[in-house]
Amino acid sequence: MTKHFHRDLENLQKAILSLSSLVEDMIDGAGRCLLESQLELARQVIEADQQVDQREVTIEEECLKMLALHQPVAIDLRRIAAVLKINHDLERIGDLAVNIVQRADCLHQRPDFPMPAKLEHMARLATSMVRGALNAFVDSDPNAAREICRRDDEVDAINRQIIGELIALMKLRPDMVEPAMHCFSATRHIERIADHATNIAEDVIYLVEGEIVRHRGRLHAATD
Repeated sequence: MTKHFHRDLENLQKAILSLSSLVEDMIDGAGRCLLESQLELARQVIEADQQVDQREVTIEEECLKMLALHQPVAIDLRRIAAVLKINHDLERIGDLAVNIVQRADCLHQRPDFPMPAKLEHMARLATSMVRGALNAFVDSDPNAAREICRRDDEVDAINRQIIGELIALMKLRPDMVEPAMHCFSATRHIERIADHATNIAEDVIYLVEGEIVRHRGRLHAATD
C-alpha cells in the first residue's frame, strides 16, 4: 500500500480512539448520574452525544472513501471493516449513556426508592468492559478480547438477579412500580453497553485472527 494509504489509516486510528475516549467519558458520567446523584453531569452527557453522532458519520465516510480509493486487502481490509463496526457500537453506547441519565433523573425524584445492591457493580463492570475492549483493539490483543467476552456472562447474570429483585419489590410495594420500571430500563441499558463492548471485542478477534466469532455463544472465549 502507498504512503498515502498508511497516512489515512493512521488518521482513521486516531479518529476512532478520540471517539472512544469521548464515549468512555459519557458512560462514566452516566454512571455517576445514576449511582452518585451527580445530575449536573447529565447535560454534559447529552451534549457529548451530539459530538459522537457527528464523529460517527465522519469516520464512516472516511472508511468508505478508503475502501473505494485504496481497495485494501488482508489485515488492512479487516482493520477498516473493524473500525466501521466499532464506530457503530460506540455510537450506540453513547445513545445508551443518554438513556441512562434520563432514567437517573426520573429515579432521583424518588429518593425513597431502594437501588438494587448489585447495580453499581454491574455498571462498573460494563464500563470496564468497554475500556478493556478498546484497549484490546489498540494493542491488537485477541486474548484480552476473549476475556471481555467472558465478562459478558457475569453482566447477564447480575442483570437477571436485579430484574428478579425489582419484580419482587413491585409485588410487595405497588407504590414503587414507577421508579422500579425506570431502574429496570437503566439496568437494561447497562446490559446493552456490555453487549456492545462484547461486539467490539469480537471485532478485535476478527481483526487479528481473521475469524468471525459472532453467534457462537461464548465457546470461542474458552479456546486458545
